[in-house]
Amino acid sequence: MKKKNYDSLKLSNQVCFPLYACSKELVRQYGPFLKELDLTYTQYIVMMVMWENEVASSRELAEYLHLDYGTLTPVLKRLEQASYISRERSAEDERLLTIKLTDEGRKLKDRAVHIPPCIAECMGLTMDEFRALYELTYKALRNMEEKNN
Repeated sequence: MKKKNYDSLKLSNQVCFPLYACSKELVRQYGPFLKELDLTYTQYIVMMVMWENEVASSRELAEYLHLDYGTLTPVLKRLEQASYISRERSAEDERLLTIKLTDEGRKLKDRAVHIPPCIAECMGLTMDEFRALYELTYKALRNMEEKNN
């Protein structure tokens, strides 16, 4: 009887595990910076989209951030309570919310601008390595999404 090769099942041979562990560690590295802003990581990524766009629908945010509405809704409520965004029902479709950045939300951007360089520094990558990681990660994400659609 031929012995099966189980090398493909070794954790050390998986790309998913270092990506998973790195993602967890990266979010942990954000912790002290986000604590100063009283934001969670999920709130922070929502705010980054809002800083870039000023206005977005709840559907656009969910799709862009790869979040389901069950995760996104409490995040948006908390950001609205903090006066960083406002939420309004869409006149065309009551199921959709229109999210708008407030003046307080714009001010928060100034307090957060130092975070990305600090995180990049903690990763210990050169700019070329950082760019390659970014490009390969997004390429893999796009390829997987295309397979599922």
